[in-house]
Amino acid sequence: MNNSIVVVILASAVAYGTPLLYAALGELLAERSGVLNLGVEGMMLIGAVMGFLAVQRVGGPAGLVLPVAIVVAALAGAAAALILAFLVVTLRANQIVSGLALTILAGAAGLSSYVGNNFNLSTDPARYSFAPVNAFGLQDVPIVGPIIFGQNWLVYASWLCVIAVSLYLSRTRPGLNVRAVGEAPAAADAMGISVTKYRYLHTLAGGAFAGVAGACYSLAITPQWQDGLTSGAGWIAIALVIFAFWRADLCLVGAYAFGAFSALPFTLQARGVTVAPELFQALPYLMTIIVLVVVSSGIAKRRLNAPASLGVPYVREER
Repeated sequence: MNNSIVVVILASAVAYGTPLLYAALGELLAERSGVLNLGVEGMMLIGAVMGFLAVQRVGGPAGLVLPVAIVVAALAGAAAALILAFLVVTLRANQIVSGLALTILAGAAGLSSYVGNNFNLSTDPARYSFAPVNAFGLQDVPIVGPIIFGQNWLVYASWLCVIAVSLYLSRTRPGLNVRAVGEAPAAADAMGISVTKYRYLHTLAGGAFAGVAGACYSLAITPQWQDGLTSGAGWIAIALVIFAFWRADLCLVGAYAFGAFSALPFTLQARGVTVAPELFQALPYLMTIIVLVVVSSGIAKRRLNAPASLGVPYVREER
């Protein structure tokens, strides 16, 4: 029963959807503050290569090295996000252009590729990786065992992050403040809330989540490094936030739906069914077009409950 195609696809959906979930949570935090981060793909790639580099270079047991690698990936993603925050918050540059430029700078044709080639990371598999665990000894339970109790630690940590982000945005004062910044920055500023600080912090947090998302690929899904490892997952994560109506819990549902879609060709090929890869390779670019159309439409913003000031630089009026 646990080897049926439905169970395999559902279990794979959770695994493949986890990096999308991390990246979507980060994008959710940035967008709630009013910053449209189109640099997620680049941040994921730099997080993937730096996390992989840490695993290959840091000495010690797996229990120490892997957490260090995740921290390194998060810091690398946050560092890339700092560049974006400086451009769009301090310099008030166009957010779409800045995000695309950052993806080019840090992406498969830029910094991540340079680091990977300079350290010859593509020659060896990861020294350590996040393997599935038998949580509570329940992995063999029919149907739910492999889906819920046979995942790796990054999956379980992502569930805690969903709860934390959801509660943060809906139940805490800083969370309510950041939502105010994304909706009406001028009114938030008049109430003494620092628009610049909130946008900087949440853009950096979004970059850290994207870095961890990239590490999910290089240290869990395919524990190795190669250029363009994320295959456009960052674009899907951006679109996922819109499809989830800017809610953390729906990001989880959407991430697993896209995860199932990503795992489907591999599952079918393992059973002798060939699927044209071009169909799945085109998905990230289709998602990008949808994102740009939606965020450019004022009517769509209102109907989908998007932050009213998403993508709009804030200029403080002189008093």
